[in-house]
Amino acid sequence: MTKKLKDTLIILIFLGFLISGKSIFEAKTQKIESNLADFGLENRIVLSQKNSLLPITDPNNPEPKVVKKIKVFVSGYSSTADQTDSTPLITAAGTTVREGIVATNILPFGTKIKLPELYGDEILIVEDRMNKKKGYHIDIWFSSREEALEFGVKITDLIVLSS
Repeated sequence: MTKKLKDTLIILIFLGFLISGKSIFEAKTQKIESNLADFGLENRIVLSQKNSLLPITDPNNPEPKVVKKIKVFVSGYSSTADQTDSTPLITAAGTTVREGIVATNILPFGTKIKLPELYGDEILIVEDRMNKKKGYHIDIWFSSREEALEFGVKITDLIVLSS
């Protein structure tokens, strides 16, 4: 097939999407959803923002297992300029700040943890980093500086969970 013929086919396909009123992304989304159904994954994976596949937790899946327990200092931080870099609402992992994220230098991004003495069974996720001087320290993100200051500094057990 010649390059000119390939280019012509691409243009015709693109025009077909325009005429049908469906964007290329909608067509791709429908194709992806159809493929998920073909493999029986439609109830286990969700298409987010039309460009990302995210797993859905299987309710039959057992609780994550405890990998290790570490004694740490825990404090709070917020998205204020003096506590972050030039992108205060973006974590070091490239995600948007939100409840349930923590900053630490001792665990890799995506690590799931619990702080049972402070948060019971709530699972937190490592998505940010701290000043390199900090050792066994965890910072929990809060939406305001006041909440972070009110939280203070505590010493507690951190439980690292299996993925």
